[in-house]
Amino acid sequence: MQMVNLTIDGKQIQAPAGSSVLEAARSAGIYIPTLCYHPDLRPEGACRLCMVEASGARTLVASCVYPVSEGMVVKTNTSKVREARKTVLELLLTNHPKDCLCCQKNGDCELQKIAADLGVRKLRFEGGETRARTIDNSNPSLVRDQEKCILCGRCIRVCRDVQGMSVYSFAGRGFNTMVSTAFEHDLLNSACTYCGQCADVCPTGAIVEKDDTDKVWDAINNPEKVVVVQTAPSVRVALGEELGIPAGQVVTGKMVAALRHLGFDKVFDTNFSADLTIMEEGHEFLQRLQNGGVLPMITSCSPGWVNMIELKYPELLPHLSTAKSPQQMFGAVAKTYFAERAGIDPAKIVSVSVMPCTAKKAEAAREEMCASGYRDVDVVITTRELGRMIREAGIDFNALEEAEFDSPLGTGTGAAVIFGTTGGVMEAALRTVAEVVAGKELPKLEYNEVRGMEQTREAVIDVAGVSVKVAVVHTLKSAKMMLERIKAGTADYQFIEVMACPGGCIGGGGQPVPVDASIRQKRREAIFNCDRTSELRKSHENPEIKTLYDTWLGKPLSEKAHSLLHTHYHAQNRSLCYLDNTNPPFFP
Repeated sequence: MQMVNLTIDGKQIQAPAGSSVLEAARSAGIYIPTLCYHPDLRPEGACRLCMVEASGARTLVASCVYPVSEGMVVKTNTSKVREARKTVLELLLTNHPKDCLCCQKNGDCELQKIAADLGVRKLRFEGGETRARTIDNSNPSLVRDQEKCILCGRCIRVCRDVQGMSVYSFAGRGFNTMVSTAFEHDLLNSACTYCGQCADVCPTGAIVEKDDTDKVWDAINNPEKVVVVQTAPSVRVALGEELGIPAGQVVTGKMVAALRHLGFDKVFDTNFSADLTIMEEGHEFLQRLQNGGVLPMITSCSPGWVNMIELKYPELLPHLSTAKSPQQMFGAVAKTYFAERAGIDPAKIVSVSVMPCTAKKAEAAREEMCASGYRDVDVVITTRELGRMIREAGIDFNALEEAEFDSPLGTGTGAAVIFGTTGGVMEAALRTVAEVVAGKELPKLEYNEVRGMEQTREAVIDVAGVSVKVAVVHTLKSAKMMLERIKAGTADYQFIEVMACPGGCIGGGGQPVPVDASIRQKRREAIFNCDRTSELRKSHENPEIKTLYDTWLGKPLSEKAHSLLHTHYHAQNRSLCYLDNTNPPFFP
């Protein structure tokens, strides 16, 4: 790699040829403020907040898009630079709402932080006259407030370049420029999958998850209700970030203790139902493989991915596994098996889930997710929302003594916990399917062939003497490329795992911000550490799963199991089909 020598603020450094001044500065520990820049996205130099002085340039330059060159001298902290940055920031703030104290992003807002860092205490300009804009609160997952948009374009780039959905684009000119969906439809009537990646990268409160914490508090405070909560595998390796703990720390025990302090009656683990998912999905795969079913079979536990295939490729829906996601399986079991064992009227149970994913809110609201006669999951909150509840309750998270999940839905295996990262569902399934086919315990436990962070990975796996070709995909853009291959007949796989978000659930749209590749990697390493230190590492060895089948379900894919733990998928006719609102959406 060719390197160039340059000087930044008197410091001699080397940087790769072609890199930007901002990248060079950050590699040397020199801070330059940014708003439109995000390390996961292509830089555009839109906000101009990162301006610096560079030798050879006639004016200040945007460091995020200005390339380094040999002998360049850069100054990032002159009076001219500081004044320019303050002016840019003041101009942004003049058209921004002044409701910071009651904004959902208060404390996490990048605009707020930079204004404090730059010492902006008054505004010298008056805002321009803009068109009145309403808040888009139309769907179960995301809320958009155009008044708080600073036109950084991050949501456009992540939706277009990472997810391949292109839901957002710039519209209008001058003071009326805005980030818009097609024809300015709300998200309910657009091709949005509710993956929440736009909320993850939005620097302000312009796009946030729908806050359902009041629903949870109301349930907890209702003495007539029994409130049970489940926590997804990846929440335990990310929640700490919301509470001041460095990324990559496993906080399972403290998380359980905090949930008890909040007032939940039972604290359960989604790892239990992840193991249950493997039992149902793994046997479904074997059934298709042995009986000539539709192949490749594709996992269905990522709701953003399910929304995408229903919206864009409904003709390929027969490839999806019919197994519900772990979240929904847990809800169905909680209001039937658990209610029966505990002697509780299921009508009194409020099922809450803590998820890394904003699309899980829409999944729980799907009309068909109530096979037991009751809604599988009543309320979904994200990792961020749980963090806010813990802070609101005044809990000193670090001082908590670690606690254990409740039984009988609190035991999970290492196979379940790796659901939280890309490749994890595939590896967990292989651990069980291989031993079911072999009829005995096998020495191989870890399938490194499906591990990694490449957008698409493929491998041929020896499953007890049978060669099975598998693929693992993450991000919706990569998923679309895989579906095009299936349509063209060039995807000769038997089993495919798809996760909607970068890195899988560790990079979910409801996880703590900021997030980038390095933070996702730390969470991923923590996930695998949970697996390595688990006493049980195969789903079919989970004793609570064995009891569930022995005493209640019978066997995987039984009639009872199928009625509660499986579902169907259908085309979503949203977008322009809803111009007249005569065709209701798939959730209430």
